[in-house]
Amino acid sequence: MIEKLWYGKNKSFWLLLPFSFLYGLISCVRRQLYKLGIFKSWQSPVPIIVIGNLSAGGNGKTPLAISLIEALKAKGLKVGLVSRGYGGKSNHYPLILDENTSTKQAGDEPVLIYHRTHVPVAVAPKRIDAVKALLDSHQLDVILTDDGLQHYALARDIEIVVVDGKRLFGNGWWIPAGPMRERRSRLKSVDLIIINGDSSEDFINQYPDRTFTMQLIPDHVVNLSTNKQCELSALHHIYAIAGISNPKRFFDMLTQMGADLVYTESFADHQNFTLPLLEKVVGTNQTLLMTEKDAVKCRQFALPNWWYLPIDAVIPDQVIEKIYSLFEEKKSQREKK
Repeated sequence: MIEKLWYGKNKSFWLLLPFSFLYGLISCVRRQLYKLGIFKSWQSPVPIIVIGNLSAGGNGKTPLAISLIEALKAKGLKVGLVSRGYGGKSNHYPLILDENTSTKQAGDEPVLIYHRTHVPVAVAPKRIDAVKALLDSHQLDVILTDDGLQHYALARDIEIVVVDGKRLFGNGWWIPAGPMRERRSRLKSVDLIIINGDSSEDFINQYPDRTFTMQLIPDHVVNLSTNKQCELSALHHIYAIAGISNPKRFFDMLTQMGADLVYTESFADHQNFTLPLLEKVVGTNQTLLMTEKDAVKCRQFALPNWWYLPIDAVIPDQVIEKIYSLFEEKKSQREKK
């Protein structure tokens, strides 16, 4: 329904336009209040890099965050990450993740990033609280925020926007008639635009000095129970599921890789999976294949025939160099104050 509304044609579009205008008005006024200093932003003592998007839904922020964390670590920087922790519910906030933190507490994406990168990760409804908690417990050089482009209460030093190369901005309207959190013109003020996948030359050439393309590259499939790795071609009679914002991207990738795909089923983004739910999808003599984001929620009750496919974001070296250059520039400006 939402997919057709935002990225296709749907008669409900016109009914939702008044709500979109209201959303857009509130969004614009709120941003102006921060720009004018009427609403105050808190500035962290270490540089903040925001990885966000202009449209709702997953555009590849989490794989990009993982890739950037690893690249900045390779530069010798001590990196941390904060998130709102969408989908999680903790008894206390801010919550600093450890090996035992569950997705029910912190949300799926922060747990995934923590286990992939092993950097300090904190979640809180107010990202400022998460940043303060990390700085109180760790010596860090830079902190990334997974999402949060529109969270203007936290001042940022570098803004990175991720764009889906195929879907771009859909019909271009604000939520709920369209997918937009902010207007497309916001791209003029960000530091980097990262396009997930191939896109039109017209779009890429709008901001040629700040626009780069990343590719999501699949790795070996991994067994949830044993951590055994193998080639996708070794799996047969695959029943694929995806509880992400764009399941079609995952299923299309499997098809392009030549997977022995028998069945696919889409679930809501951040779906809370259970053993009974997934046992209805696939039998013991079949193969269940899911995304890594879904896998972090299923490890505790995984069966031997369950696998997941890790994805890595491959970005040009120029992106890392540009981010590191901006980091050094912002760091120098802070030291002069």
